[in-house]
Amino acid sequence: MSFAHTYPRLLADVGGTNVRFALIRHEGASISDERNLVCADFPGFYEAARCYLDPLGVQPVWCAIGIATAVAGDAIKMTNNHWAFSQAELKAQLGLAEFRVLNDFTALALSLPVLDEDELVKVGGGEKNPDLPIALLGAGTGLGVSGLIPAHQPGEAPRWIPLQGEGGHVSFSPFNDKEDEILRILRREYGHVSAERLLSGPGLLNIYKALAELNGQPNENLSAADITSRALAGSCPLCQEVVDTFCAMLGSAAANLAITLGARGGLYIGGGIVPRLGEYFASSAFRKRFEQKGRFSNYLAAVPSFVIVAKNPALRGTAAALDALAVRHA
Repeated sequence: MSFAHTYPRLLADVGGTNVRFALIRHEGASISDERNLVCADFPGFYEAARCYLDPLGVQPVWCAIGIATAVAGDAIKMTNNHWAFSQAELKAQLGLAEFRVLNDFTALALSLPVLDEDELVKVGGGEKNPDLPIALLGAGTGLGVSGLIPAHQPGEAPRWIPLQGEGGHVSFSPFNDKEDEILRILRREYGHVSAERLLSGPGLLNIYKALAELNGQPNENLSAADITSRALAGSCPLCQEVVDTFCAMLGSAAANLAITLGARGGLYIGGGIVPRLGEYFASSAFRKRFEQKGRFSNYLAAVPSFVIVAKNPALRGTAAALDALAVRHA
């Protein structure tokens, strides 16, 4: 069956800092015309979309976007930037026949089955099982969490149900005395301290400020990029401690997610921070902490973990969401 009437398709991945656009111009075409824009440069998604579409002279028919916030009902309000919109109004403004809005990490989860091996870097564990649940998390402007639940039996063609939740906002769980102290300091400012308050770009700053206080060192008001670059260069012991603490905390959060989902199909790490750490992350305490789970240590030791190094993979997830929608409409 032809789905030519659903093209061109507009794809977008909306983060707290950047929005990434792309097109699928016609049936059978690959994703093309990728472009990144800065969210702060636009009052909302519509204006950013027009800035992208108008120079191309393209009127999309179907559109899917992954967005870094909870998706529940018509009204969308982002957690980490000022954008907000009505799905129905935006659909009408853009002249769309179909409009699908997903959490950004739900879109990223949908991309996992189509990623190539060279788009993943394995960090410990056994072999992935293609018939078991998959866990996904990643730190960037915020902390995204999702996963895939198999809807197929072993030996059948893979079919997956993506999870759409807000797992980055679960309460942070400290692992040791130092992390207890970090939590105590952050609680003074925030009251409730979510995992995202530590496992994100702003979270790196929170860890830095807390460790500077605990160590009796001056707070130089560094950016997250400053902290990671100094840590990677080995030029600042405090910044190294910050990144080491971040990696270990991420290991605990990933282990909690993997156990919760029974994710023996693998744990995948996306977001903007970890892929930039490269070998530093691979040799960090992440994997040791991931497996440090008492009676379930052996269970987690068998779960493989992968860093996603693909370029804009969530766009492939939004494309997969439209493919699935087309099949349901057929």
